Amino acid sequence: MLRIKEGFKGERVVSLPEELVQKYGEDPLTGNLYIRKIGFFPHVKYHYIQKDKGCDYAMLIYCTGGKGWYKIHDTTYPINTNEYVIIPPDTPYSFWADGDTPWTIYWLHFLGRMKNAFLMQSAVPVPIPPSSDSRVQDRINLFEEMYSCFSMWYLKDYMAYSSMCLYKFLASFIFLEQYRFVSGEVHKDDSFSAKAIYYMQENIHCNMTLQHIAARFKYSPSHFSKLFQKETGMSPINYFIRLKIQKACQYLELTEMKVNEISESLGFQDPAYFSRLFQKVMKMSPKNYRIKEEMKKEPQKTIQLNAGKIAGKQC
Repeated sequence: MLRIKEGFKGERVVSLPEELVQKYGEDPLTGNLYIRKIGFFPHVKYHYIQKDKGCDYAMLIYCTGGKGWYKIHDTTYPINTNEYVIIPPDTPYSFWADGDTPWTIYWLHFLGRMKNAFLMQSAVPVPIPPSSDSRVQDRINLFEEMYSCFSMWYLKDYMAYSSMCLYKFLASFIFLEQYRFVSGEVHKDDSFSAKAIYYMQENIHCNMTLQHIAARFKYSPSHFSKLFQKETGMSPINYFIRLKIQKACQYLELTEMKVNEISESLGFQDPAYFSRLFQKVMKMSPKNYRIKEEMKKEPQKTIQLNAGKIAGKQC
């Protein structure tokens, strides 16, 4: 069987050099809990990792699509979509993507004096299915914040911020009821379409069909579509596509992700198809949209630069 550790299409990975791992481990601000390595692997067939002696770090694997497998203490567990596991340090393990429906995973290694406080009490993967109060996208957005700041690991303040975010990110798994509490209060009185839209937003990274969405609300596809279109004036799938394109615009504006990486992260397996949809909705290509948004920022940068020069002359 073909086995691959890294190097997948659409993957994103950032890690610390060993000298910086030691440095941040000794720092008072980051030493209690910090990231060693972080990444996103979309639809990674043949992904396989085996550590016969374990590692000094703990590892979180959050599966948002497909499935995989995880072996520890001579017992193998399946990890399905919307499940997570935290692999403890100093414990032999292996894990791999399913051959037929390979997983999409967000993952990170974490270290620090407090790392053991965030371990699971059981080796069994924990389900965290999307619901009306699940806050999946809040969690993914927090991951993106950590990833972006961690990418600047030569700058101490950025590393410290990623470390602070890590507490909340891990807490969103471990203290699931508390994490969802506020959202549940906000959404409990929402209309039918609002609940459906929230469910779409929570699954923005998935390639869901009308049948899948309708089943979540216990309606037939035709009845669900009729109810949704009556309240929104748009079919559910068209609305879902527009939400995906809206999210793509955010990625293009706020991150340096490549178009194929954005496509993969939003559940499109064909970047060319994603680009055609983007062109249809936004009337321009993803590349041109990014250029247009960058040009909008240039006048503001010039104003800030000139303001800085004036302030410098006044001092």
